Amino acid sequence: MLRSVRVTSASLDDHEGFFSRVLTKLNSLWLAATYPFAGVGRSLSAHYASEISRTLAPHIRLGNHVEIGRHTWFHTWSIPTIEDKNALKIIVEDGSRIGPRCTISAANSIHLEREVVLGSDILVMDHAHAYEDINIPIKDQGATPGGRIRIGEGCRIGQGAAILCSNKGELVLGRNCIVAPGAVVARSFPPNSVLSGNPARIVQSPGVKQAGGDEKSGERSEVDLANIEVTLHDR
Repeated sequence: MLRSVRVTSASLDDHEGFFSRVLTKLNSLWLAATYPFAGVGRSLSAHYASEISRTLAPHIRLGNHVEIGRHTWFHTWSIPTIEDKNALKIIVEDGSRIGPRCTISAANSIHLEREVVLGSDILVMDHAHAYEDINIPIKDQGATPGGRIRIGEGCRIGQGAAILCSNKGELVLGRNCIVAPGAVVARSFPPNSVLSGNPARIVQSPGVKQAGGDEKSGERSEVDLANIEVTLHDR
């Protein structure tokens, strides 16, 4: 007598999760072994659906225990010239984690220090599309010179945020900054700041306790730290 077989959604999820982990492990080993990175540390985890250009690899340095999520894209506007053929465009230090569907687009330099966490759908771009001449289509005007971006140790960037440096200079987020989901950061901020809004501004100053309200003004902080969630891998 034939016995019916029930396949539950949970068992399908288990199988899909298992194969995803296997493919991610194989992809990580393949990237570390065959891509000409400027440097790659131990225990790289790069989702099999992430996108890293082999041409860009010599200008990328990855630390130990770096995680790169599904559909995350490492990109550069132009291939470095002979003069800066050894220039590092993207640096991701030890323990940093990049969530799914992020875009890291570097024309000059993007540096993620140790233990930085990017949530999902985040844009980090150190240049912009040029649009000075109204008689030329934007797509034909190239990119602005842009600047450099450095995200300090321990920063947490919420879902859908953008960190943009379209002009010359350096945009620096000090260590342990928190960027709320959907915020647009276009200038530097000091360590331990909590940022929200478009354009982003400080809603909790370094060293000031505001979770239950500002003692001086009686106003509540606009960002509850417990509600800033960072989703990494949707494997």
